[in-house]
Amino acid sequence: MFDATPSTSSHALMQDRAFAAALRKCGEAPVTLPSGLTLLKRRVAGIPILMLPRVSPPADLRAQLAQVGQQRLPLILSPELPCKMPLALRVSPARTLLQIDLSSAQKERRAALHQNWRHQLGQAENGPLRVLYRPLTPDHILLALERAQALSRRYQSWPVTLTAAFAKIAADQTHLFTALLRGHPVAHMLFLSHGNRATYHIGHSTDAGRKSHAHNLLLWDAMNQLAQRGISSLDLGPTTTPSIDRFKRRAGAQPQTTGGTWLRWSPLARARRT
Repeated sequence: MFDATPSTSSHALMQDRAFAAALRKCGEAPVTLPSGLTLLKRRVAGIPILMLPRVSPPADLRAQLAQVGQQRLPLILSPELPCKMPLALRVSPARTLLQIDLSSAQKERRAALHQNWRHQLGQAENGPLRVLYRPLTPDHILLALERAQALSRRYQSWPVTLTAAFAKIAADQTHLFTALLRGHPVAHMLFLSHGNRATYHIGHSTDAGRKSHAHNLLLWDAMNQLAQRGISSLDLGPTTTPSIDRFKRRAGAQPQTTGGTWLRWSPLARARRT
C-alpha cells in the first residue's frame, strides 16, 4: 500500500507512514509533525510523554511542536546518528546497530562473508532446504511463535498485534522468508521495508532449522531479494548476545553508533539556560 513502488527515501522504520498507520489501527494516537515526522505518545509512571524515535531533531522542532499543541510535554529523543543535542539531558548511552550494505554486487557481498558463515551457507544451499518468499499475512503462524518465544526468552519487541496491523496496512512492505525441509517449515525470518531500507523484524527456528543452517540461507536469500527491489541497507538491529552478534557480523554487518537517548522538557531547558 505504502511501498508498492521503489523509493529513494532513506528513513528509519519508526518514521515510516505505515508504522504510524499501524499504531492508529491498534488504537494508539501518534502525532504527525508538519515536517512529516512521527511522534509517539506514551505514559511513564502515569506521566504522559512524547517520543521522537530514530531521527535527528529538526532545527525548528520547538515551533513544530507548538503548531500541533504538544510543546509542553516531556520529549524523549533517540536520534539514529550522533548529533548535537542542545538543552537536552542524556538519559541513556548510545547503542550499536549492526547493518549490512546491500548496494554492492551480489558476488562482492558473497566474497565478503566470513569463511565459516559462507561454508554453512554452502551446506544449506546444497542440502534439502527450500526457501519460500512471500508477504506476511496477519494470521501467520510466525506471530504466535514470536509471542511464545518472547515470553520464553523474556525479551520485549513489538506486540504481535502491531506487526499484524502493519501487515494488513502495508503487505508490500513485509518480506517473509521461510525455510522448508521436505515441505515442512523449520525456520522463518521477517523483514520490513521502509523507503530504500529494510529492517530485520522477527525470526524463529526449530532444532532442524538450526542443524541445517537455515538462517544462513534465509538471510542470504533476503539480502539478494531485497537488493533486487532497490533496498540499499539492511538493519539487523542492536547488538545483543555474542553468538547472535557473531552471526550478524560474519554475514557482513558493520556497526553503527546511534545518538543515544535524551530528554528535552521546557522547565529543564529553562533551568539549563540559567
